[in-house]
Amino acid sequence: MSDDFILDTDDLERRMQGAMASLRTEFASLRTGRASASMLEPVMVDAYGSPTPINQVGTVNVPEPRMVTINVWDKGLVGKVEKAIRESGLGINPQLNGTIIMLPIPELNEERRRDLTKVAGQYAEHARVSVRNIRRDGMEQIKKAKADGLGEDDQKFWEAAVQELTDTYVKKVDEALETKQAEIMQV
Repeated sequence: MSDDFILDTDDLERRMQGAMASLRTEFASLRTGRASASMLEPVMVDAYGSPTPINQVGTVNVPEPRMVTINVWDKGLVGKVEKAIRESGLGINPQLNGTIIMLPIPELNEERRRDLTKVAGQYAEHARVSVRNIRRDGMEQIKKAKADGLGEDDQKFWEAAVQELTDTYVKKVDEALETKQAEIMQV
């Protein structure tokens, strides 16, 4: 049985790609000076007892380059949507107009650009942690196989494969972060 052990590295890689896709989505939400509906994607509203994306509680529009509007369908959720945006760390001050929430996008100053690079760094760190957790899962599978009689050479081989995959994805996260930080700091 132990000689038949094959680690599903494709599954590990697929999960690491998911962590990268999640990072790209979070990076898309960071504004670089222009309004976009995607900047609100990571913001979750506590609606009806569960976290819900903003685009599922209202219509998100970009009527002009420095303004995003959200037409909330349920009047009872307007306050919760406003609170979620304030607490999201986007640095946007929502303005209420009935069921419509207006988000004027201020010009980015140097201090705000630095803050956004820090937020990008936090997103990247979350992605690195996700990749490392996937690595840990792979290593635990190898340990279980070793307990079932996997040879030491095979164990080292699979551990090296998992570590190589992890290093590749951590490097991709770092490269994506560098690119995003350069984009944010560009005036």
